[in-house]
Amino acid sequence: MFRFTTAGESHGRALVAIVEGLPAGLPVNVDQINHELWRRQQGYGRGGRMKIEQDRVEILSGVRHGLTLGSPLALTIENKDWANWNEVMAVEATEIAPEKSRRVKRPRPGHADLAGGLKYDVRDLRNVLERASARETTARVACGALAKQLLGNFGVEIRSHVIQLGGIPEKPLELTFDQIAAIPEDAPLRCADTEIQQRMIDLIDQTKREGDTLGGIFEVVARGVIPGLGSHTSWDSKLDHAVKAVAIGAGVEASSLPGSEVHDEIAYNEETKEFIRATNRAGGLEGGVTNGEELRVRGHLKPISTLRRALRSVDIDTKQEERAAFERSDITVVPAAGVIGEAMVALVLAAAMREKFGGDSLGEMRRNFDGYREQLRGY
Repeated sequence: MFRFTTAGESHGRALVAIVEGLPAGLPVNVDQINHELWRRQQGYGRGGRMKIEQDRVEILSGVRHGLTLGSPLALTIENKDWANWNEVMAVEATEIAPEKSRRVKRPRPGHADLAGGLKYDVRDLRNVLERASARETTARVACGALAKQLLGNFGVEIRSHVIQLGGIPEKPLELTFDQIAAIPEDAPLRCADTEIQQRMIDLIDQTKREGDTLGGIFEVVARGVIPGLGSHTSWDSKLDHAVKAVAIGAGVEASSLPGSEVHDEIAYNEETKEFIRATNRAGGLEGGVTNGEELRVRGHLKPISTLRRALRSVDIDTKQEERAAFERSDITVVPAAGVIGEAMVALVLAAAMREKFGGDSLGEMRRNFDGYREQLRGY
């Protein structure tokens, strides 16, 4: 089983990762991993942190003489900015003057700051944002670079490109794999259309002047993937489902709007002793944590695959073109899919509730739950 885990804070000493499940004898190219880390840091509109960090991976275990051993790989990536944070982010107990502590107590709408602070009952939200930072994805990219090297041995190529940014263009770009692969490495936004890319850059400049932020849509394409990966036999073995897109809250709309029109501003209700939001464009989730608002999930269901007016296919024995088989089928199952969606949301939330509150009996779980509710009221 291939799996990985990461650790490390945004301004801590380093990011680390452990990768398990790579077969023995896989050639590991550290330069390729570092190239992927470099690619992650590129892109017009990035912040000053990208000028500080020079991400390079160091492999601590699992590789000998350039080949994997079949044992877990341990990776580390130094945070250069640690030199400016070693007192604030020190592991050992340290007395720091309040003016130097860099304490965070004003949560950012749309971030894990407040939801994480409530969950872990911490008053300095730096304890949350340091791990919730996108800096963690550096370690994920290093793990993914190893996965790419494994896949490359079997002819799989993976590329990505930006198909819409801040609503530009109005209709997301559609390109072939070869067109995507031809995008220069130094393209400022990894967009194939240079004219559209310049319009995106102009919008980024304008948005920066306005003190706002932008989202967008990227596409990842993998070529050379052999048939048969995944399984239809169990829901958690499937690599996809009939729901081809899932939107939480504003969903797709959020990718074309500025941050000021996406993130839900925070207020406090003195009567109920709760943090509230006038809007719920986040759909009840911020930074991977429920925030107390309604959880809103939309599923975009593909049409039923069985058409009475059958589509073209091929007979697997004769290899001749035939019309696809027809089995008695529905025209649409969207209402039923909603019921299935309810079940899946319930399963995920129940698992999260059990993880959070535990208990060997309902009574014990209820006591833990009630205690947590009291903690929230006193936050």
